[in-house]
Amino acid sequence: MSTMYLVMILGLMIVAPLVSIVSEYSAGGGTNDLLLLVGKWFVFWAVGIRLFTAGLSQSFRPEFTAGNILGSKSADRSVLQIVQELGFANLGFGVIGILSLVFPTWIVPAAVAGGLFLGLAGIRHIGKAGKNTKEWIATLTDLLVFVVLAVFVVYVWTTGAA
Repeated sequence: MSTMYLVMILGLMIVAPLVSIVSEYSAGGGTNDLLLLVGKWFVFWAVGIRLFTAGLSQSFRPEFTAGNILGSKSADRSVLQIVQELGFANLGFGVIGILSLVFPTWIVPAAVAGGLFLGLAGIRHIGKAGKNTKEWIATLTDLLVFVVLAVFVVYVWTTGAA
């Protein structure tokens, strides 16, 4: 397994959001509401930066996702086309997550769309037999981010916080 892949996934989906949350909270940033900071930074890093970088990789190197993460040994162009189109969708999710820092009203919609995407992808991967280490990492981090963003969205919707 590539150490770089592990560092990137854990960094973008866990470490960077937590560092950003702690930094802004400690500095007395725009809000004292910890759950709003959790939503803001998990959307930016895990939906925005993570899905944008995944989208770039899938769009320009569909063979990597097809072979190394999904375990496809097929050189079938239709498999690569599907991975590449997934990359285009990830670019879209990523851009919305990144721009949520500029447009804060986009945070909740990005959390819903990105969280749902990651959650459903994670659930789908659970049942797949023969997952390699990269796929396990992707599955577990997708599910973790889904739970974090679901809690955030429910919090915002039930309290009216934003």
